[in-house]
Amino acid sequence: MRWLIVLFCFLFTSLPQAMSTPSLESPTAVDKVLVVKSERKLHLLSRGEILKSYRVSLGKQPNGPKRYQGDKRTPEGFYWIDWRKNSDKYNLSMHISYPNARDRQHAEQKGLPAGDMIMIHGTPLDEEYPEWYFHTLDWTEGCIAMRNHDMREVWSLVKDGTLIEIRP
Repeated sequence: MRWLIVLFCFLFTSLPQAMSTPSLESPTAVDKVLVVKSERKLHLLSRGEILKSYRVSLGKQPNGPKRYQGDKRTPEGFYWIDWRKNSDKYNLSMHISYPNARDRQHAEQKGLPAGDMIMIHGTPLDEEYPEWYFHTLDWTEGCIAMRNHDMREVWSLVKDGTLIEIRP
């Protein structure tokens, strides 16, 4: 009888913890995407806990926030994943809601357009350059690029409307 009480107590204390542990098995578990530019990392988060991390490539000028169209920088700040598409050039791509009001203000001060079409996307399928070649460089015009296998996984786990924070 005593072992039943011990078993019941163990199950009672471990069940809430098991129910609250984030898991990649649940497609709704990701509530935030965090990109840390200095680390070249994209993290998928649930309730502040990192579920999975990926190596990314950034714009050709990776230091500093994007200020205007054509500066080859990746934005910094808070945005949303607002839509997605299959891309002929970059396989899967998810749009980031750049520019926000602050980004537009910076660009207007310079008299330049802020730009748009900042995406998280895969790497090109190119006969001349294999995927691993792109994976080791900052080569985009301001987008966040990742290996196609990783992009397929992120595509399946991150829903439209998810918050994305991009840090320096």
